Amino acid sequence: MGHSKVNMMKRIFNTLATLLLAAGAWMGSVVLSSAYAQGATGDLAGGPAVNQLNLHPPVTAIAREQHWLNWFMMILCAVIFLAVFSVMFYSIWKHRKSKGHKPATFHESVTVEVIWTIVPFVIVILMALPATKVVVAMKDTTNADLTIKTTGMQWKWGYEYLKGEGEGISFVSTLDADQRVMSNNGGPKAGQVVNDYLLKVDNPLVVPVGKKIRVITTANDVIHAFAVPAFGIQQDAIPGFVRDTWFKAESTGDFYGQCAKLCGKEHSYMPIHVKVLSAEDYSAWVSGEQKKLAAKADDPAKIWALDDILKRGEKIYTQNCAACHQANGKGAGAIKPLDGAAVVLDADHNKQIMVLLNGQNNLAMPSWKALSDTDIAAVISYTKNNWSNKTGQVVQPAEVLALRK
Repeated sequence: MGHSKVNMMKRIFNTLATLLLAAGAWMGSVVLSSAYAQGATGDLAGGPAVNQLNLHPPVTAIAREQHWLNWFMMILCAVIFLAVFSVMFYSIWKHRKSKGHKPATFHESVTVEVIWTIVPFVIVILMALPATKVVVAMKDTTNADLTIKTTGMQWKWGYEYLKGEGEGISFVSTLDADQRVMSNNGGPKAGQVVNDYLLKVDNPLVVPVGKKIRVITTANDVIHAFAVPAFGIQQDAIPGFVRDTWFKAESTGDFYGQCAKLCGKEHSYMPIHVKVLSAEDYSAWVSGEQKKLAAKADDPAKIWALDDILKRGEKIYTQNCAACHQANGKGAGAIKPLDGAAVVLDADHNKQIMVLLNGQNNLAMPSWKALSDTDIAAVISYTKNNWSNKTGQVVQPAEVLALRK
């Protein structure tokens, strides 16, 4: 066997080996995913599916356009690949030296150069025209029916309804406390199916169907990204900057996403849940939320009794703090305990207030400025008077307000 044949066989063997290894790795990941799904999750309507290979089913016009573009580009690239490599392999095989083929001796060909310039140009135009149309549509956030400011925080989302029906409503959305406990204990138990595992939140973002929703994104610590695949949207949330995107859901239901940036150690605990309601149900939700806000509109000058503020503080602690510091206040791993902590026992309330307002340890303990003055005062009072911390101290909302920058 000639030297050229040996080299050719080696190249073919190496190519096949690489393809087999890649196929084996892919099959292994599918098997692992399937095995995990059998004991943990199933398909989630509006969210991920087990062994999902395609994009999420679209529920907006933009998402449908993205699906079409995805398949158009894949098919076009596949045709180019087959055409180019078919010609290449045919030429290699047909004109191989072992058959005695003599190479052509021409130096250049104007025809060939014109063809290989024009054809790629036409292909690029075919790709660019539909892609540009979709990108331009994605950036058109004008004439929105509802404008919502979305603030990324380690590791939760803050929502503020700025314009349209529901204006003035604001809340923080965090991972469901029960699911966080489940994750800390190793995930769902064998045979337990939790389709929305690590995607369930306490307060979903609620929007009306068939309305153009403008989403303004920013962040108050590190870079996050607001992404909901079913809507075809992903927009970075950058501290100190304001960016925007939009969607118009065409059907009601629950749709899920996650922060799409590696934003710290609890990045995987920062889900997005968007609940799309009919116009009537959305109006009813707005009415209910406005009543809740009116009831929570606390006077920061109010002087709270210990028993009253402790009840409120327990609720705030369970919703926001227990996931890391645990219900018993003992902390876990790198998380410092609150039970017996010097800053909690200290009579100088300002020290603990500043921790909650600004965070600490490079934001390993995040800022909780999004909470109201009363909520921060309540949760600090709770920690100062729970477990073995029987200080009898009460932190008043006015103390928190005085330290806000």
